[in-house]
Amino acid sequence: MRQIINIAAKEFKDYFISPIAYIVISIFLVVTGWFFFSTFFLFDTADMRNFFSMLPIIFSFIIPAITMRLFSEEMNVGSYEILLTMPVSFADIAVGKFVAATLFSACMLLPTISYPIFISFIGDVDPGPVIGGYIGAILLSGAFCAMGIFASSLTRNQIVAFIIGASICFTLTILDQILFFVPSSITEIISFLGTNAHFQSISKGVIDSRDILYFLSVIFMGLFGTYLVMQEKN
Repeated sequence: MRQIINIAAKEFKDYFISPIAYIVISIFLVVTGWFFFSTFFLFDTADMRNFFSMLPIIFSFIIPAITMRLFSEEMNVGSYEILLTMPVSFADIAVGKFVAATLFSACMLLPTISYPIFISFIGDVDPGPVIGGYIGAILLSGAFCAMGIFASSLTRNQIVAFIIGASICFTLTILDQILFFVPSSITEIISFLGTNAHFQSISKGVIDSRDILYFLSVIFMGLFGTYLVMQEKN
């Protein structure tokens, strides 16, 4: 556990050294702010539904940008080999980087808490969907971080890692939107595999154990895949 904490602390600190982190946060806040305030001013609707409905698509591209360097950069500059000589296991490395990326994603979400606060000044805020939405956002970011880390472990090139990670996350997001392309006998399975339906359920304030289990399963698969890739490259 100490090794995981040490790795997570180092990676989390490194995020705020790199200018890319601030660029990603700025882009995220500009995009989400536009969706939130456009709903408010153009449609005269004071709620968080539009913000949370667009979050999976936005995360599909923002989260891979956060995770693309975690393994790719180390393999490219040679520090990955040094990391392997330290008294840490592959699992410690994967989980430590995952924790750092998820914490950074949570920090990225923090400024958006101003949105429901803003709404509370001009109308009523239903706390259930807001709390559920942020719980879902943390779970969603964790799932995408795990997949992004897996993508980063596959290649030395950060751009390639971003493209692979974004492709995986975007595919998971739109699975329930392409059900008319698949046979009716497997539509329920395909729908269950998509992240969007599970996230939207939680964002309505409905905390279902099946949705929680789904996100935990995606996180596990991403980290386990990373573990297998690290073993193969060792």
